[in-house]
Amino acid sequence: MRYHYNIEDIMIYYHNPRCSKSREGLKILEESHLDITIKLYLTEKISFSEINEIVKKLKIKPIDLVRKMEPVIKDNEIMLLNMSDTEIIQLMVKHPVLIERPILVKDDKAVIGRPPELIRSIL
Repeated sequence: MRYHYNIEDIMIYYHNPRCSKSREGLKILEESHLDITIKLYLTEKISFSEINEIVKKLKIKPIDLVRKMEPVIKDNEIMLLNMSDTEIIQLMVKHPVLIERPILVKDDKAVIGRPPELIRSIL
């Protein structure tokens, strides 16, 4: 398993090592013995287009990818319901902690690993 990001890779795991669900998902991936790129999205840059593609592959609205209970929402008095999809994605670029985790992207599909066992659905 590689711990770097390469856009040409087929499977990318958006991982937060401090999150227990993300660590559980990583364990499932390690047991699969597949070649997966790990993206530590909190410390590596995540772009607008990258988040936009994830949202499309998940077949959800950007607001559904936001962790709404994160302190940054309350501290900055962010009103998600008043924001456009573009503004919400820009917010996640600025504050990647708001991105739901973990996420596995494979080809034209993606899954949020909550619960982590959902990761198996696209392996």
